[in-house]
Amino acid sequence: QVRVVQSGGGLVQPGGSLRLSCVASGNIRGIRAVFWYRQAPGNQRELVGSMTGTSTLYYSDAVKGRFTFSRDDANNTGYLQMNSLKPEDTAVYYCNVAPMLDSKTYWGQGTQVIVSS
Repeated sequence: QVRVVQSGGGLVQPGGSLRLSCVASGNIRGIRAVFWYRQAPGNQRELVGSMTGTSTLYYSDAVKGRFTFSRDDANNTGYLQMNSLKPEDTAVYYCNVAPMLDSKTYWGQGTQVIVSS
């Protein structure tokens, strides 16, 4: 089984930056893909983007140009760098990890991001 722990959320002013971490541990043989989602209260979960392998990236139109995915394969960790944050980015952010050689995916617990002046 795989355990996914997130960190890095918090309160930031508009225009500021945050870096979210998504650390997978346990029975994992590397990361195939990390999918990032967010959900504001009362809203459905929204796909922010994904990183598959080391070169295939997808960003939603809402975050393109401001958010960047990266990864640390040695530590089975995905990162979401968020720049130029806007109040509408306020949400709980979730990562979903797809390990290599594993048909399942594993959710992080979510981390709150609040963008407010």
